[in-house]
Amino acid sequence: MSHNQLSRRMVLKSLLSGPPLMSAQIGSTEVWDVHCHLTSVAGETPEARMTELVRFMDRLGIHRVMLSLGFPLLENPPPRQLREENDQVLRALRRWPKRTLGFVYLNPNHVDFSLEEFNRCVRDGPMVGVKLWVAKRCNAPELDPIVERAVSFQAPILQHTWLKVNGNGPGESTPFDIVELARRHPRAMLICGHTGGDWERGIRVVRASKNVWVEIAGSDPTSGLVEMAVRELGAERVIYGSDAGGRSFASQLGKVMGAELETRARNLILGGNLRQMLAPMLRAKGLA
Repeated sequence: MSHNQLSRRMVLKSLLSGPPLMSAQIGSTEVWDVHCHLTSVAGETPEARMTELVRFMDRLGIHRVMLSLGFPLLENPPPRQLREENDQVLRALRRWPKRTLGFVYLNPNHVDFSLEEFNRCVRDGPMVGVKLWVAKRCNAPELDPIVERAVSFQAPILQHTWLKVNGNGPGESTPFDIVELARRHPRAMLICGHTGGDWERGIRVVRASKNVWVEIAGSDPTSGLVEMAVRELGAERVIYGSDAGGRSFASQLGKVMGAELETRARNLILGGNLRQMLAPMLRAKGLA
């Protein structure tokens, strides 16, 4: 076994066994997770579910998560359900204001209502970004008003993407779709969720789109993902996310902690890039 393989196994083992080695590996870096949900978490209320997530965040040294989506989760929520899910996230933010930030969940099938929700939750509320899931592919023109509104407030957009061998769902976006959207909106800050699942293809697809970042959440913790993303895109376009509670913080953090990276690149991925992206929004809201 090589030294690099041994180092990776030690780090991954530490993720499962407790915080001592993990704390030493992360050091003083503040880890910010761009992709976190209340779904698939124990608890009857948003406050209880967020408290459960914070318990695991403390074990893994994760300082803050970007929270979106409530429960029960619907792929194409009508306005009433969309507002209810955003209200659940707002409740979790109020309970844990120093450990959470919110991304408003919007549905491009209800554009006017989505713009109202953006104003309520981002412009006039505490949220700092937009979450789009699988209601409509993100290359559709219906997304344009939503993206324009986000750009006007310098709010990033986290868009679920996947490349499935048996075909995507009818509203499920791919990295090719987000590249189309990025071309129409060059000032938008677009985050390619899951790096398309098939990350070797996803990284190559978005490589030329400078306003698209990749986040590493959701797929199995296969070695090589983060190294390839840094090599092809630069560390400045790679963001850590977990997709917790659907995935564990530990397995997703292991992708970064087990990667062959320089310290600067690791720090950018674990939180530096996301903090820089959110800086204008945080300043506008009076947050440090």
